[in-house]
Amino acid sequence: MKIKTTCIIDDDPIFIFGTKILLKNNNFSEFVLVSNNGKEAISDLQEYVKKTLKLPEIIFLDLNMPVMDGWEFLDSFDSFFKDLNTKIYILSSSIDSRDMERSKKYSIVKGFIAKPLTDKRINDLKNDFSI
Repeated sequence: MKIKTTCIIDDDPIFIFGTKILLKNNNFSEFVLVSNNGKEAISDLQEYVKKTLKLPEIIFLDLNMPVMDGWEFLDSFDSFFKDLNTKIYILSSSIDSRDMERSKKYSIVKGFIAKPLTDKRINDLKNDFSI
C-alpha cells in the first residue's frame, strides 16, 4: 500500500526540496502537500479535506516556523480535525529532550525525527506502514 498524500509543514525551502526528492525517489507517496507555516497548513488542510474528504495519511511537521509554529499547529489541528488515521511526525533540527518529551503529550504525534530526513528513516516508515 502506497501512501496517497504526505504533507510537509516547514519554512525551509531547501529542506522541502530535498524531502520531496527523497519521498519521490523512495516511492513513498503519490502526492505531497506543502505548507510554509502552521497557519497556512491549517488553511491548506481544510481546503484539501473539502476536495478529498480526508486528511493526508502522514504529516511531517517542523517546530520552529514563523506565523504559527509546530506546537501551535498541533493545538489548532486537534480543534479543527478529528482524524485518527493521520500520523504526525515532528521533523526538527532541535535535539532538545524537552521538545521530545513535550511531543509525547500529543497523541496524534507518532514520532520525533531529527533532521535531516534520510533514506533509512523513509524506509523505516515504509516498513511501519507496510508500503
